[in-house]
Amino acid sequence: MEIPNLYSQFCPIAMASEIICTRWTPLVIRELLCGSVRFNDIRKGVPKMSPSLLSKRLKELELAGVLRSIQTDRGTSEYHLTQAGEELRPLVIGIGNWGQRWVESRLSLRNLDPSLLMWDIRRNFEPAPRPERRCTIQFQYPELKELLRDWWLLVDADGTDLCRTDPGFDVDILVTADLRAFTSVWMGITTLSQEMEAGSVRIDATPTLEACLKTWLKCSVFAPQPRMVN
Repeated sequence: MEIPNLYSQFCPIAMASEIICTRWTPLVIRELLCGSVRFNDIRKGVPKMSPSLLSKRLKELELAGVLRSIQTDRGTSEYHLTQAGEELRPLVIGIGNWGQRWVESRLSLRNLDPSLLMWDIRRNFEPAPRPERRCTIQFQYPELKELLRDWWLLVDADGTDLCRTDPGFDVDILVTADLRAFTSVWMGITTLSQEMEAGSVRIDATPTLEACLKTWLKCSVFAPQPRMVN
């Protein structure tokens, strides 16, 4: 495993920090642990990271033995964690749990990002059972600029797709929300019922589909952590 020489200490903490504590690297590892293997999918989880820096970090992690790059039959690259990379899972989850418990919610909710929120929602969206026909769910954040205001989830028997442009299908469920409020729901700081009662989230759908959506929507994997600060 090739390790750079930033701290010049033999301590294992320093040696590990050389690899995993550079800017953006823990978040790239988070995306790989969440199952993203394609470059563009990893980018969706770090939308504010430049493509060139992401490419650089992936190469660094490959040199360090944390991941391996595999060429597919289509000529594209996929990034898969090695055993060393997989062993980072409890560390990364532990950092997330610590942040959920000890970072004040007003600080967490200062960094709103609709791209990351919707990508997280999409990959944790688990209809059970899946609808027999396609269900189109539109999420609208009225306070945002037009480019980031509307998002669509297309749910069918085969999977769930996230669209940033109108897919052209009739909308079955419309969710209109304040971005801060919906992020708060996702993080487990507040509940969907609380935000709906406060008027910061509204669901327009048939009663049956509204009930389905409430069971399909999942919170962050860190949401169950009891918060030690408000």
